[in-house]
Amino acid sequence: MAAKCLLVTGSPGVGKTTLIAKILETLKSSNPSLKIQGFFTREIREAGERVGFEVVTLDARTAPLALTNTSSAESVRWPTVGRYRVDVASFESLALPELQVKEDTDLFVIDEVGKMELFSSLFFPAVLRILESNKPFLATIPIPKAGRDIPAVARLKNHPGATVFTLTKSNRDAMKDQIYSELVGKLSL
Repeated sequence: MAAKCLLVTGSPGVGKTTLIAKILETLKSSNPSLKIQGFFTREIREAGERVGFEVVTLDARTAPLALTNTSSAESVRWPTVGRYRVDVASFESLALPELQVKEDTDLFVIDEVGKMELFSSLFFPAVLRILESNKPFLATIPIPKAGRDIPAVARLKNHPGATVFTLTKSNRDAMKDQIYSELVGKLSL
């Protein structure tokens, strides 16, 4: 059976994370017993400037994902994306338990399957296990750079049962309703 995979893409800052948060809020208010697992990524700001990203679980636990101003001795060995150093161990400690497939899980949410997260060698195999479990999942993915997708992202987009929604500032509200409807259909509510 094909996976129930909804992928939201769009330019940075277009509102992918906000859209998913609003969809989850609507889902939870109409279906309070729904068991949802996963995480969001959120900007870390200091004095109005973005200095990193953190992982936030659906029950509001947080851990650093990437930082510009890290001074720990081990951080010199961390992979970099632009000016950010990616704390793979911190990411894995919080995100990976959220991606464990459990019998009673109704939906997985992953924000995002992107370059920083993919530095974890354990992350994409966990995403693939979710796909194979046939549990519905809603994820954000980066827009291709120079027309080229990250290989793991391309693999997700090309997976049977994957539907890709491209978000723009002008279609955000319509997309929220469309994705919500698709998701409700896949959840068999």
